[in-house]
Amino acid sequence: MLDPYIAFMLGLGIVVLLVAWLPLALKSVPLSLSIVCVGLGLGLFGLGWLAFDPDPRTYDTVVEKLCEAVVILSLMGAGLKIDRKIGLRSWATTWRMLGIAMPITILAVTLIGIYGLGFPVAMAVLLGASLAPTDPVLAADVQVGKPGSGEEDEVRFALTSEAGLNDGLAFPFVHLALVIGLAAGTPGGWPDLSDLGGWLLVDVLWRVGAGIGVGWLVGRGLGWLTFGRGQANLSGTRDGLVAIGATLIAYTLTEVCHGYGFLAVFVAALVLRDSERNHEYHEALHDFSEQIERLLMMLVLVLFGGAITTGLLDSLTWTDGFAALAIVFLIRPLAAWAALIGSGHPARERGLISFFGIRGIGSFYYIAYGINHGDFGSSERLWAIAALVVLMSILVHGISATPAMRWLDRTRT
Repeated sequence: MLDPYIAFMLGLGIVVLLVAWLPLALKSVPLSLSIVCVGLGLGLFGLGWLAFDPDPRTYDTVVEKLCEAVVILSLMGAGLKIDRKIGLRSWATTWRMLGIAMPITILAVTLIGIYGLGFPVAMAVLLGASLAPTDPVLAADVQVGKPGSGEEDEVRFALTSEAGLNDGLAFPFVHLALVIGLAAGTPGGWPDLSDLGGWLLVDVLWRVGAGIGVGWLVGRGLGWLTFGRGQANLSGTRDGLVAIGATLIAYTLTEVCHGYGFLAVFVAALVLRDSERNHEYHEALHDFSEQIERLLMMLVLVLFGGAITTGLLDSLTWTDGFAALAIVFLIRPLAAWAALIGSGHPARERGLISFFGIRGIGSFYYIAYGINHGDFGSSERLWAIAALVVLMSILVHGISATPAMRWLDRTRT
């Protein structure tokens, strides 16, 4: 019988090797790393090799913090690998997805939550806010390539930039759910004008503005430290660990200012990349942040697979299942397609952008954050529906991403 500590070290070593090897092994097959991770969790926990119950409803604070770490690392990597300079016209597809598709998705999921699932308004808004943003962590197969690689067609660019920004921009609606939930316990049962005004001024205008502003300042400062100090700059170290420092600095300074740290990390990465756009050091920064992100992502998804085997989906009803199908296969595709009307992109590009609205670890984070900071009552069905949506997305998008991107590339040659 192995000592538990030795068994843990052995398992960690195996996981690290898998994190390094699996992306290469799966590159030519219609199977994603996330599917393998969930399957590994199903096997390990289903066979009883790991005895504890990784139910997120029990460890909601741990889930929040762990998912938070994965997302911010992913956002740094996503910002660093975008070659296109930010602008109103050059990012027009992104602005359409954020300004049209995302609000439509939040509203539609909220209405399904209220009228289809019987959720209170606050819980329905939390569900909509959590499932609206696409995931920067699990969407690697449909995102742009490494910095300077040239793998940045409109589909890959749109999906990368959308995922980078909409994780931060979903936060105001999570806070709206908290405001509605708090008012539900008052005699009127609904937020008054002062509550909504406070939400608009603080949770929308200030927090979004602080996220963008602090992210820009941190990106500028890090750009000077990295590329602008002669031979003593950070780029001379060739050390990818700088990406982790940049991520933590941008995130924590923004949180101190009560802004949205997710937004700040992505903005800081974009500004840092813009400081010296073609420098080869960006690849080292991106690669290191991606490696740490994959390791944490694998941990989260293995635990997710384990949670499924120990009853995470047990509270689902047939209605919940139909709602999840609608969210994955109807609401996101139709909302995105509507947002891209008049964009001038070919139908095949609009179709792929619309279909690959991948849900994942960001959704887990928002559900955990909302539950930890508000009072929504029993969260069993809320977690179960969110988990089912993420599982569907992992399976459907994970299997279809590789052949879909290959087909897109062939149509251009």
